[in-house]
Amino acid sequence: MRIGVVAPARTVTRESSLRLAAFMALTYPDHDIVFHPQCYIEEGHFAGSDAVRAAAFLEFANDPGFDAIWFARGGYGSNRILDTVMPQLNAAAGRKTYLGFSDMGFLLGALYARRIGRSVHASMASSIGKNDTGEAAGWALGWLIDKDRRALEPSLADGRPAAAFNLAILTTMIGTPWLPDLTDHVLMIEEVDEPLYRIDRMLFQMAHATQLKGIAGVRLGAVTSVVENDKPFGETIEQIITRWCRDMKVPYLGRAEIGHVELNRVVPFGVA
Repeated sequence: MRIGVVAPARTVTRESSLRLAAFMALTYPDHDIVFHPQCYIEEGHFAGSDAVRAAAFLEFANDPGFDAIWFARGGYGSNRILDTVMPQLNAAAGRKTYLGFSDMGFLLGALYARRIGRSVHASMASSIGKNDTGEAAGWALGWLIDKDRRALEPSLADGRPAAAFNLAILTTMIGTPWLPDLTDHVLMIEEVDEPLYRIDRMLFQMAHATQLKGIAGVRLGAVTSVVENDKPFGETIEQIITRWCRDMKVPYLGRAEIGHVELNRVVPFGVA
C-alpha cells in the first residue's frame, strides 16, 4: 500500500514526518508513506495558500499511484479549499480511503456527501509524539492495512452506519452543501479547547438543525482541555448532552472512544 500525506489546513514539521516514517518502517516495512512537500510550507496560519493546499490535495487524491490519503494535521483551513477541490476529483480519487479528524471533518464530510472514496475518522499522520505514543497511529494503520477490526470504535459492532465529527466542525457545516445526509446514522461527536457554555451553544444548533433530523442517535467522545468559565457552568457534560438529545428527540447512546486523546478509535463513515 502507498499512502500519501497532505496538509489541507496547518503545517507540520519534518521531525513529525520522520517520526511517522520511522514508525512505519518498524511496523509496516512493506508499505510506503509519502509526505507532499506542501506539508512543510508556512504561510501565516496555513500550510501554504488556499491555492497551494488545494493543488497538493488534488495532486495526491487524483494520483492512481496512491491507495489512501492520510491528512497530516488539523487546525483551521480545510473548509477554504472545498469549492476548489470537490469538482476536480477524478475516478482515482473515488477509489481511495481518506483518514483524519478534527478540522479534516470538512473534507471527510464533503467527500462522504458525494460518495467519493471512503471517509474515515482516525488519528492524524503527525500525531506521534504529541498526544500519541503510537497507539492511535497504530489503530489507523492497523485498520487501513490489515483491516484489523480491533481498531474500530467498539459500538460499531452493532452494524449501524455511523459518522464522527468534531462538534465545532459539524455545527459549522450545518446549512452548507458540505454536510452529508446522516439519516439513520449514529452521530459521534468530540470536542477540545472549549468552555462548556460554548459546547452547550453548539449542541443547541445541532439539536435544532433540520439537516440532522433522522439520525439514529448520538454518542459522545472525549471532551478535553475544557476552558474554565468565570463561574462554574452548573452542569456536567453528560447532563448537557442528555438534555440536548432529549430536545432533538433522539437517544443518547453513551460514550465513544474518539477525540483529541490517544485512545482515538477508527470510525469509517457509513457501515464499518
